[in-house]
Order: sequence, then structure tokens, then C-alpha cells
Amino acid sequence: MTKTYRVGIIGVCHVHVHNVALLFKSHPRVELVAVADTPPRVPELRHVPYSRNWNLKYLKKEVGIPVSYDDYRELLEKENLDIAICNSENFRHPHVVAACAENGVHVCVEKPMAASLSDARTMVRVAEAAGIQVLIHWGLGFSPVWLKAKSLVEAGTIGQVLQVRMHAGHAGPLEPGVRHPGPNIESVPMTGPEKAATWWYQKEAGGGAMIDFCSYGALLARWLLEEQPASVLGTRVNLNSSWGDADDNGAILAHYKSALGVFEGTWTTRDLGKPWGPVLVGSKGTLLVEESKTSRVRFRPGGGEEQVFEPDPLPEERASVAEEFIRSLETDTPLHPTLDMHVNLDVTAVLDAGLRSAESGRTETVQKRA
Repeated sequence: MTKTYRVGIIGVCHVHVHNVALLFKSHPRVELVAVADTPPRVPELRHVPYSRNWNLKYLKKEVGIPVSYDDYRELLEKENLDIAICNSENFRHPHVVAACAENGVHVCVEKPMAASLSDARTMVRVAEAAGIQVLIHWGLGFSPVWLKAKSLVEAGTIGQVLQVRMHAGHAGPLEPGVRHPGPNIESVPMTGPEKAATWWYQKEAGGGAMIDFCSYGALLARWLLEEQPASVLGTRVNLNSSWGDADDNGAILAHYKSALGVFEGTWTTRDLGKPWGPVLVGSKGTLLVEESKTSRVRFRPGGGEEQVFEPDPLPEERASVAEEFIRSLETDTPLHPTLDMHVNLDVTAVLDAGLRSAESGRTETVQKRA
């Protein structure tokens, strides 16, 4: 008999919650049964698109989740879930994973894995003790253009990878006119204090542009280079968000054995000036990954003719996070590396060192997994 997976959502304050919910809902063997938010550090002041109360109403009305709970622990006790989707504040991730582990529920955690290395270690420890699987959801593993870039690197197209550069960002998660997958509705203007009441702009909640966007570069380098940097130099600043205490711009310089990582994140840039995607510098040339309107990979050998590569179709039954999670659970085979909690433990170690460096003003050593 074919199993139907009972899936619930814990935490609704992340702007990606709708998209992840719809990806699971589209799976023919998933039933979205319930939703519960996590308690905010401070009450939000506006109920506008992508605020937590608005998100909850959208999930119930538009996505069609039939039951909601005030306490996610009650949801876990009553709904007999197979999988929980965690889209809470970053600093709540270890608490949600621990509660799911107590109930034997597998977890899909929205990126990044955690706000600190100690939190990420806790998540791995409780997951392994309970025998549950924790997946860290990134779009990279389901992006044909990123997968094409990875295959070109593995084929030696650019030679030795010397630099991994990722400049990622936008005007801010709640800035006017910003749209997020799922609702695709424009954000509306909010005052500074109203935005400051959301977790995004609260350092203690795991908010900030460095954690949000430098994490992409840290994951990309870990995936491509399959190694950890020895040390990093990080900086984060608040340039245009004086009403909040989290950074709206950040950068990490990572020193690998034979490569340099440059990871930048911004919440104050309305146009990055280039297509979304990394620049990979190699001994034979440069690879430009474009994941916006063009969705292609360009190789510039330097002195030769530019080559353009179109992405390949995604593998069958591995085209979404829901397909990948269920495939892995049923076949007991590994997740895509970008989704694996141990790989993401390495990514969190890089972020953690970057955050420590930003506080100390010194280069910081990247700690080991355990």
C-alpha cells in the first residue's frame, strides 16, 4: 500500500514558508494537515503581506491547511506527523528540531541551518539520537543552472577553482515592492519600528543579511570545493536600518587550502547589477552562473570565444524538496549534499566564524563539526 505522508508546518514567520508549503502540497502523496507558529520575541505591529499573522492566514485560506494550533508542541502531540516543515526564526530551529525528535517526526528546516554552530550541533545530536532525518532546505539542489555549473566544474572546464564569489541580496525581506515565491504579492511600505518588530531585523532572533545571504556562498563553496576553509574574516554593518539591531550588509572572506571564498550579502540593494548567481574563477577561465531571466552558464576562457551552456532537466523524482525528502526516506539513500545536515553543519561553522570575526575584528578559525 502506498504511504501518504502527514505533513505539518511549524513556524510561519519566514517569507519562504508559502513556497515550501506549496512544494509539499503538490506532491501526490502528501497531506498538509496542520500549522502552528512559534512564539515571537516581540509582538509584530502590522498585519501586512509576509508578516507572520498574514502568512498564517494565507496558509489556512489559500494553501488550504485545515487545522491550526497556538502551540506547536500540541500540534506534534495530536497530529501524528511524518514530516514537519520548520519555517521559524533562525534561533528557534534547535527547539523545533528537538520537539520533533521527541515525537519521532522528520524535519525540513528552512535555510540556513541555525544561527550558531552550537545550535547546529544540538540539532544534529538530537536528530541522530532520535533516528530522525533533518533536511536543510536550499533551492540550490533543485536549480538546473547551479547543477550545470557543478557538472562543468567537475568536468574540469575551468580548471582548478581559485575563487568562489557570491554576491547575493535584495532591498530587504519586507521592503515595498518585494515579492516572494508562493503568494507573489508585493510587500507594502512599513515604518522602521514596524520592521524592527519582525524577527528579520533582530540579531538575537538570528536575523540579518550576513546569515541570510552570505550563507549561500558558504554552502556553494562547501559543495564545489568539498572542503572547509581554515579561517575567515567577516564584517557586518547596519547602513540603512538604524531602527533595528541586525546587520543589513555583511561579507565573509574565506581562506581555503587552494581557493578564496568571497561571500557578500545585502538588504539595501534594489538591483544587484548582474543576474543572480555566483562567479567561479578557475585556472582556465571564469564561469558566470545566471539564474534570473536568462538561466544559463557562461564560460569565459580569457582570450578565447565565450561558451554558453544551457541547464539540463532535473533528475526524475528529485525535482523538488518534497520529492527528494520522500525519496530519501523511502529508499534510505542520501539526500542531495546541499540538503544534508552534516554538510550544513560545515556551512554553519563558516557562518559562525564570520559572525565571531565581525564582533572581534580579527580573522577567526573555522571550528570542526564536533
